[in-house]
Amino acid sequence: MKKNAVPETDNGKRTSAGRKILRGVLIVIGALVLCAALFLGLMTVLEYRPAEVEEVAAAGGEETLKAGDTFSLLSYNIGYAALSSGEDFFMDGGKKVMPDDKSLVEENIAGIADTLKEQDTDILFLQEVDLDSKRSFGINEKAYLEEALGKTGMFAYNFKAALVPYPIPMIGRVNSGLVTFSDFAVAEASRISLPCPFSWPIRTCNLKRCILETRVPVGEEGKELVLLNFHLEAYDSGEGKIAQSRKLEQIMAEEREKGNYVIAGGDFNQTFEEVEGTYPIRPDAGWVPGKIGSEDLPEGFSFAVSDNVPTCRLLDGPYSGNYTDSQVYVIDGFVISDNLELVSVENIDTGFVHADHQPVRLEVRLR
Repeated sequence: MKKNAVPETDNGKRTSAGRKILRGVLIVIGALVLCAALFLGLMTVLEYRPAEVEEVAAAGGEETLKAGDTFSLLSYNIGYAALSSGEDFFMDGGKKVMPDDKSLVEENIAGIADTLKEQDTDILFLQEVDLDSKRSFGINEKAYLEEALGKTGMFAYNFKAALVPYPIPMIGRVNSGLVTFSDFAVAEASRISLPCPFSWPIRTCNLKRCILETRVPVGEEGKELVLLNFHLEAYDSGEGKIAQSRKLEQIMAEEREKGNYVIAGGDFNQTFEEVEGTYPIRPDAGWVPGKIGSEDLPEGFSFAVSDNVPTCRLLDGPYSGNYTDSQVYVIDGFVISDNLELVSVENIDTGFVHADHQPVRLEVRLR
């Protein structure tokens, strides 16, 4: 010991060690905060920010329409070909984020294509079609369906995120949206943004929903058949679906005022008053849809929906094989303007084999 040095007590040693531990903890906390800030910054930079209206490459067949013609249309939420009868989903009370194997998605998209070919409609509204997403093993489902059907589709992003960082394992990269196929000649197509109910930072990796608007000339008087394909909000507290429905109603009313024919269809994520009660909601249902009725429609419009079979099942577990033991809903359908005559509307029974939704087939006549 050096001369005149003061011996360090045990208490002093403990104090010094405590300070080192505290510094270490603060450094770790600081590093975590910095990493979180950098991650949020990156997600903010990469956030998909579509314009209110964006042009979509028009694609269609060569057929034409005139007053008096009858044609058919099918709407189908294909669940990115990953939500077949044996699957569940964590947001609905299940456990899974994605299928276990790519072959399941390949089998499902092939089955979906077969269903579309069997129905052989003039126009197709499809929702949840993936271009390149982790959850569907990177398969370009639009390209697959185009080749299978021998048609070119129009596409609008409904969900585009470089990374969805939840749950564990993560959803990851998502590039998904709406596709419309038309056998009729198309004048133009547009992506119209819908209100987003989510705030930052949840908004950065969440859906940015839209309407895929397609315009088909009718006759030689300058009128158009305006087709509105959509998939409204699902997992919000309700205000999102309401705001999006109001935007849809505004567009429908404006087009009808111009004298155009209007068909709006897709996944409403809401039940319809015309069919309410056909498939009761269980008290323990993990997801409950909103409700929509005729009072929510602009003047001159009516629903074209059916309850012959349900159009959607809850993904809290594999499908039971019947509508009694599994929670089912009618949340898919159409709205048509009064210058269209409803010929028929029917939900197609697929047994939920390849998707968690079943298609809705519509036939109308131009008055």
